[in-house]
Amino acid sequence: MEMNELDRASLQILEVLQADARLSTQALAERVGLSATPVWRRVKELEERGVIRGQVVLVDREKVGLSILVLAQVSLVRHSEGAVEQFEQLVGTRREIIECHAITGDSDYVIKVVAADMKAYDQFLQQHIFKVPGVASVRSNVVLREVKYETALPVA
Repeated sequence: MEMNELDRASLQILEVLQADARLSTQALAERVGLSATPVWRRVKELEERGVIRGQVVLVDREKVGLSILVLAQVSLVRHSEGAVEQFEQLVGTRREIIECHAITGDSDYVIKVVAADMKAYDQFLQQHIFKVPGVASVRSNVVLREVKYETALPVA
């Protein structure tokens, strides 16, 4: 389902659910100006088509002891056989990595990593990232403060 396939009501539903996924179908219907049954059907269709991938609880990382947030640029050795596969496999297994993006430019990936402190981040690098044979370099940028953090996409 492409963005241009979504009508105004579906986009409104997505906008409201991104702000509060715990709303009942009735409350959601009231917010978007439709009755409950059509809203329920639209939500189910959005889920079935993969537009809505799931519902989560947003946790304050600092309140659970993850005070360090790092954006790390990772470069791989191009001639190393299986480097991409090995690195991406590692990314899939490490919970400290909360985002990973293949990028253009000087690096191959940017990863978003959370850790309790700098020592824990260093251990993560030493024990996991640097052990992947194809990793050539890592440039770490420690986040001093989050100026803006949003999870909602601008759909409506």
